[in-house]
Amino acid sequence: MATYNTAAVPLQDTAPDAMTGSVDTATSQAPYDVEAARNKEDGSLNSDHEEALSRFRTAGSVVMTPELFEKLYLSPERRVKGNLRQTFANPTPLAILGHILSICPLGCDLIGWRGAGQSGAASTGAFIFVGGLLLFISGILEFFLGNTFSFVVFCVFGGFWFSLAGTLIPSFNSVGAYSATGESLVLGLSTKGFNASFAFYLLFWALAVMILLVCSLRTNIAFVALFVCLEFTFLMLTGAYFTNANGQAVIAGRLVKAGGGFALACGLIGFYIFLVLMLVAVDFPFLLPVGDLSHLMVGYSKKHGALKTN
Repeated sequence: MATYNTAAVPLQDTAPDAMTGSVDTATSQAPYDVEAARNKEDGSLNSDHEEALSRFRTAGSVVMTPELFEKLYLSPERRVKGNLRQTFANPTPLAILGHILSICPLGCDLIGWRGAGQSGAASTGAFIFVGGLLLFISGILEFFLGNTFSFVVFCVFGGFWFSLAGTLIPSFNSVGAYSATGESLVLGLSTKGFNASFAFYLLFWALAVMILLVCSLRTNIAFVALFVCLEFTFLMLTGAYFTNANGQAVIAGRLVKAGGGFALACGLIGFYIFLVLMLVAVDFPFLLPVGDLSHLMVGYSKKHGALKTN
């Protein structure tokens, strides 16, 4: 007669009764393969083992709500392979700090407080080694963590600070090339060619920021407010350089100050976001709100399933 394990699986072939020569049909309808039965038993044990491991991994993993994720990464959560987010430090606060330590002084320079000016030339070094470098490094790290939106934003604005510094560095001759002598910084600043050209540069930055602003509507209110201020900064400065190219210096001066005001507001909002990020990083007893917006618009993948690439 066949013997059974605890899962009621026969472990040997059903054999005829020694006395009668008949097969016990009450317990078996067909012969069983011993090896297959044992494999089934092993599979059952492996399944139980995997389930236990799964419970262990879940207990040892950090489960974040969408609100907490967006406080940490300023990006809607997307599934990525691996657990790099739980393994390595969060680069987002570094990028935010680099941006605000560059845009706040620039805003004050554009407003002209206490005699400041020259489009932030005194902060050229900060634009390179604080704004540009920190944002670019943070963007690359966001890339490896799978945070596409943050990766694009940080790398793009790292490039902005690098390019602005290049415009201000005399050896680049970005301004002097427009002067009659081909090298005078002072004469180049007053030319129609430089002002109109730089206005177009700022105009297309305003377009790029508008796209990022639309995308930020899936993140949080603080990040959206930062992009709104940044958008108006570029629009005001674009108008300032266009009007200056037309010889309307007084209106241009007012627009520059308005742009500086929006830049400073952008930086102050950034300081708030930086505070939120650092409070989360040190597991502070309380957290500050950023106004999660991800739940207001359901993502495409949640509505229609994962995006297909082929």
